[in-house]
Amino acid sequence: MNRILVVDDEPQILRALRINLRARGYHVDIAATGTTALKAAASHPPDLVVLDLGLPDLDGVDVIRGLRGWTTVPIIVLSGRAGSDDKVTALDAGADDYVTKPFGVDELLARIRAVTRRHTSGTDPTGPTARLGHHTVDLAAHTVTADDGTDVKLTPTQWRVLETLLRNPGKLISQRQLLHDVWGPGYETETSYLRQYLAQLRRKLEPNPARPRHLLTEPGMGYRYQP
Repeated sequence: MNRILVVDDEPQILRALRINLRARGYHVDIAATGTTALKAAASHPPDLVVLDLGLPDLDGVDVIRGLRGWTTVPIIVLSGRAGSDDKVTALDAGADDYVTKPFGVDELLARIRAVTRRHTSGTDPTGPTARLGHHTVDLAAHTVTADDGTDVKLTPTQWRVLETLLRNPGKLISQRQLLHDVWGPGYETETSYLRQYLAQLRRKLEPNPARPRHLLTEPGMGYRYQP
């Protein structure tokens, strides 16, 4: 992964990101409008997109939807909109991660590296097994086994929550998406369900449930499985 499309209408941000990304070996294309971004992505398909939501011609969410119509390229939103509704809308539209302005370049670069690892890894995220702390999860057999050989029993709903997260390693899954995928349409506001089931999974799978390392909560946005 070496071509990044940066979309922002602030010249100083475009300049700073172009300098920092090029210094780390990335090829950088820039766009100041949504229309230009969609044309650039079609002409020279990027390996990753860094996208502002507040563009002068199109809303960034519409750009995400336009990209998602033909590509699965990772999209990291970089926006001054800090409200949870904006974050959830962007994630539901297909964004992979969300960074709020003002931001640290080091943090953004770390997010880019994380997405890069996920999309260039030779490990199939939908493959048969995944590691979670001291446990091996067999996604095909629907089993969880501790390193000492003990089987961990999960309810069907606990399993569906866990499987959804494990099949998207490192990706931020919005509360709305997780509720929809596990419980179905009409449950997108039942966030208490998620708090309850994530707490149960952490008690069963995390070495220290009070300080989880793998089943993470992103306040106001959703949840993430961190391998």
